[in-house]
Amino acid sequence: MSGVLVVMEQRGGQWNRMSFEALAAGQQLAAKLGVECSAAVVAEGVSALASELSGKKLVKVYAVEHALLKTYTPDGYVAALEQVIKQAAPAYVLMPHTYQVRDFAPALATRFGSVLISDVIAVHDGPVFVRQLLQGKLNADYRHTGAGPCFVSVQAGTFRGDTVETGSAAVETFAPTLELPQIRTKPGELFRESAQTVDLSAAPVIVSVGRGIGEQENIAIVDELAKALGAELAASRPICDNGWLPMERQVGSSGQTVSPKLYLAVGISGAIQHLVGMKGSKTVIAINKDENAPIFEVADYGVVGDLFEVVPALTKAVQAAKG
Repeated sequence: MSGVLVVMEQRGGQWNRMSFEALAAGQQLAAKLGVECSAAVVAEGVSALASELSGKKLVKVYAVEHALLKTYTPDGYVAALEQVIKQAAPAYVLMPHTYQVRDFAPALATRFGSVLISDVIAVHDGPVFVRQLLQGKLNADYRHTGAGPCFVSVQAGTFRGDTVETGSAAVETFAPTLELPQIRTKPGELFRESAQTVDLSAAPVIVSVGRGIGEQENIAIVDELAKALGAELAASRPICDNGWLPMERQVGSSGQTVSPKLYLAVGISGAIQHLVGMKGSKTVIAINKDENAPIFEVADYGVVGDLFEVVPALTKAVQAAKG
């Protein structure tokens, strides 16, 4: 038993963006271990998606196809993936930590006498998988010691999907043995999160405000900078808890997980609960008057100063640059 298998997620022929974050994690884990990485995509008629994966750095792509997999059911996915895993014999099976994976992955792991190490935020040498406890207050290390494959789901934003390596992979069509009586569950309405006025996860630039803003009326200063940058306005939990901004603009462990090209944190100290939600950002700029604020530990650029002086000056500079 060796190698890494990444189970990709799709819906209606469209990838879940978190699948490529899991694929990046799988490639990196395989490189650490010096083994090969493969991927699998499950549905009916997945040739186009499998062909897309053939351009990634993988040894093999499993196109798992069956008429009973046209619509997602936990019974169908567990039965099909069990057969794929037995054939591929990977040492590690990685998946994105989505609602769908949470539904079927524990049962899949149980088929192999294993458990799911869920919502992993980091992978260290060993390999050691890191999960957060108590809303991010503690990190816990997990190491797989069983004889069967190790099942892992990866938290959104932990790995960057744009770091997936390209290459050339062979595509193998895999037809699992499935019969209708095995599908004990009837597909229901797809899970939908509560309606949001803004999807921060899709924003390329985010300006986020924290309790350093002092009062609700002062948020207008930061909002003006966000508009100048063409950015979405976001906030840390205290701002939303106070009702100063809608809850759908909260970034963090109990809010949205984001991975913009630019994340500008204004008056945010950098509590771990907030860092969980923005750690996938490509570039982080922090403005805070406290030079010891934890946010500076993750920032690419930091400005130690009074936000009421720095932000208006920055807004004017951006507006001037735009002409």
